[in-house]
Amino acid sequence: MKRPIASALFALGVARLAAQSAAPLALDDCLKLAAGQHPALAAAQAEVSAASESVSEAQAPYYPSLDLDASYHRWQRRAFLPSGLTLPGRAIPDLVGPLNDWNGGLSSRVTLLDFGARRAGLDAAKSRRAGALADAAATHADVRLGVQSAFYTLAAAQDLQAVAEKNLARTEAHQRLATARHQAGAVPQADVLRMDAEVAAARLDLINAASRVRVAIGVLNTAIGRPAETPLVIVASATAAPPAHAELEAAVGHALAQRPEIASGEKRTEAARAAVAAAQAARAPKLSADAAFGWNDTVFLPDTREWQAGVSVDFPIFDAGSRAHHVARSKAELVREEAAFESRRLQIRNEVWSAAAELERAWAAIAANETGVRASEESLRVIRERYEAGAALITDLLDTQTALARAESSLAESRWSYLAARAAFAHATGTGG
Repeated sequence: MKRPIASALFALGVARLAAQSAAPLALDDCLKLAAGQHPALAAAQAEVSAASESVSEAQAPYYPSLDLDASYHRWQRRAFLPSGLTLPGRAIPDLVGPLNDWNGGLSSRVTLLDFGARRAGLDAAKSRRAGALADAAATHADVRLGVQSAFYTLAAAQDLQAVAEKNLARTEAHQRLATARHQAGAVPQADVLRMDAEVAAARLDLINAASRVRVAIGVLNTAIGRPAETPLVIVASATAAPPAHAELEAAVGHALAQRPEIASGEKRTEAARAAVAAAQAARAPKLSADAAFGWNDTVFLPDTREWQAGVSVDFPIFDAGSRAHHVARSKAELVREEAAFESRRLQIRNEVWSAAAELERAWAAIAANETGVRASEESLRVIRERYEAGAALITDLLDTQTALARAESSLAESRWSYLAARAAFAHATGTGG
């Protein structure tokens, strides 16, 4: 039984040495790495670029289009002429050709009036671009919170590993005490066997704690945007100031004003509203002007000039209900965006409420756990002295030791939980940076 435990501890020691070969990173270092390499941020930036191109695309219909055309055809066609038609002195041929047809020229077209279709399309594109910018800001805030949470989780796992190491050393010291007292004939063999079992359990706790550290390293690496197996060492301090008092309604108001998700929802709603206007404008007539100039002849360099210029009106009469269905679909999408926006507002209010409650709980838990650790340390000191004097049983010593280890673990978790709660509250209120 001792050999597998020793092997596991050796493997964990090798993993720790490999991790220590990396440069230590503070929280700000992790945040900078994530900002520069996280794929979610790159995807969000690409979405902004695509939305910006859509704005330029929506601006294009305001300008005339200009096309250069050139073509060559060799053709022959049958001539269908009225019966009885003749030419003096010769027969009328049935075929025309084969002939060469060379064409070249410029054509231009511009929309003069479309009853707001272009304006609505441009407004929708601009709203979608603003929404993409807000989504990018929200993604950045989410990545930042993910890094902070993973960082504090790793720091807590390391502190819990330190607590497990301290508990193992304490248990081994008590094992030596029980062995010495047994050799002196003061306690039975059962005390030694009980301590042997407790040492094995403490070693298993240390193995589990070290494994949680390795898992937390992978989670933090992933939050940064790099492979989970990348060596990582962090520098962290659990000291933190108490939370600043803030009225809940003020915090909610700040969140609704600053959270990028709110701006994104507003812009998406505006884009949906503009899409409705564009769909309605598509049912109106469209006035366009067009012009063309070019050459057409049967030789490679044609010299016969052709041109045209005019105005046209396109008035839709029947399209099997396509435009009407387009308007109906756009209105339904607008209702969906408005409902999603309102749902997001409710969700943000709940996030602020929950984050504020968790922040208060986490801060109060630190003081309670510090009191528990001091009381457990004093209790263990007293019980150990009584056990050495033969006035306490081994079960009293073990119970007190277990209580101290539990209190130390709870204190380590509460300190980092408080910092994570502060980060979550800042994210919920839109002040996370």
